[in-house]
Amino acid sequence: MQLEQRIVGGVAIVKVTGDITLNKGGDVLLKDKVQSLLQQGHKNLLVDLGGVSYVDSAGLGELVQAFVTTKNRGGSLRLLSVTKRLRDLLVVTKLLTVFDAYDDEASALASFGPASA
Repeated sequence: MQLEQRIVGGVAIVKVTGDITLNKGGDVLLKDKVQSLLQQGHKNLLVDLGGVSYVDSAGLGELVQAFVTTKNRGGSLRLLSVTKRLRDLLVVTKLLTVFDAYDDEASALASFGPASA
């Protein structure tokens, strides 16, 4: 898994590419990236999953942990470009009721409010 970040308005966008799976060493963990962004004062986080090819149960756990950590710190984490395979997994696990997911970046950014556009 590889992570790239950029800031648009008041929103930190983290683009994830590759597989979100049990860490086999060498991978930067999503939860660590989220922690870092929160420590830097970013409260609005958008995780772009368009480049994700596979997610296992540990990867789902990482997404949930990132969401909970962000929420507990007074922030908001949303998902962007969820693939069909991942969306199906989120539906089956009922996690799609937890996450706000968007198909396009403009809608996702607008969901954070006018200060973030």
